[in-house]
Amino acid sequence: MKTNYNRTLQACFIGYVVQAIVNNFVPLLFLTFQSSYGISLQKITLLVTFNFGIQLLVDLASIGFVDRIGYRASMILAHGMAAAGLILLTVLPEYLSDPFAGLLIAVMVYAIGGGLLEVLVSPVVEACPTDNKEKAMSLLHSFYCWGHVGVVLLSTLFFRIFGISNWKYMALVWALIPVINGILFTRVPFAPLLDDGEKGMTVAELFKKKIFWILMLMMLCAGASEQAVSQWASTLAEKSFGINKTIGDLAGPMAFAILMGSSRAFYGKFGDKINLERFMQYSAILCMISYLMIAFIPVPTLGILGCAVCGLSVGIMWPGTFSMAAASVKRGGTALFALLALAGDVGCSSGPTYVGMISGVLNDNLKLGIFAALVFPALMIAGIKMIGRLRKYD
Repeated sequence: MKTNYNRTLQACFIGYVVQAIVNNFVPLLFLTFQSSYGISLQKITLLVTFNFGIQLLVDLASIGFVDRIGYRASMILAHGMAAAGLILLTVLPEYLSDPFAGLLIAVMVYAIGGGLLEVLVSPVVEACPTDNKEKAMSLLHSFYCWGHVGVVLLSTLFFRIFGISNWKYMALVWALIPVINGILFTRVPFAPLLDDGEKGMTVAELFKKKIFWILMLMMLCAGASEQAVSQWASTLAEKSFGINKTIGDLAGPMAFAILMGSSRAFYGKFGDKINLERFMQYSAILCMISYLMIAFIPVPTLGILGCAVCGLSVGIMWPGTFSMAAASVKRGGTALFALLALAGDVGCSSGPTYVGMISGVLNDNLKLGIFAALVFPALMIAGIKMIGRLRKYD
């Protein structure tokens, strides 16, 4: 029975690579869009906000339709939208009189795909009959990291060889992955998320459970702990540590993504021998140490090392919280996973914003902004301990 679901797991792994493509390819082209279409950088940066904003709305909307049309149809739709958005990216800016409107429409289309994938992939993996669901979940989420690294490295290599003016061909190459994986999802088996006769909880039922609100806080802290450093790593390397941008991007964001993926892959391999809650607590403590390294050690090399260590420390937070939620809230169903994805996305957007705001108040001192972000891993530790207590009574 398990062998039948190997292809399902593999398709889900690729699904997270697709999400990494839609989130990380376009930011590589910001300066190209500025010069090619005459769009201000301020407008272009709105594309990131728009992307995650649409994904937040999709997280909410999915509660109403995923169970109705089914996981297979939803998964195929998600891949179709991701591919369509990448293809439209190469057409609409020239076709419409306002290139920025064309970019916005393309981003909106692939963001719908990205938001759906975030809601769908984890519960599909959770439903598959595997020996250790926590291991499978952690391994799954490592593929987002590998996808992120692959998008940056392969796209950069393509631009170096063929010139960035040919970026549209690269966009079409990336669009092939959701097309092929979407076809794969028409064939793979899907295990039911709930047992026969069981009905998933409604949003109202979830809201009444204390443990649900702690899990939502943990997901917010997972996203915020991760992105508080990830989004600022390049700026930290260049401005705070005085490192060359190219080297800084490789040593900062790339090292962060590689070590985050390594952490998830490590738990995916050895998770059956490790206590998840303890591993998450130790990881949160390591996250706090990495923030302190970034904030207070004046040696640039050690500051960059702090960014990399942060990637290692936050790796388990997101998939670990998903696993704890699946184990703690029986019959959570689609609503549980959709709302957790929503909380995680709120954390991803609010974490770096919080760091930026604190830094601005403190004379653009980004290091002290990172120091202020200690609140997120600290709340994560508190949440893990509270879950342990609530499981006995909730």
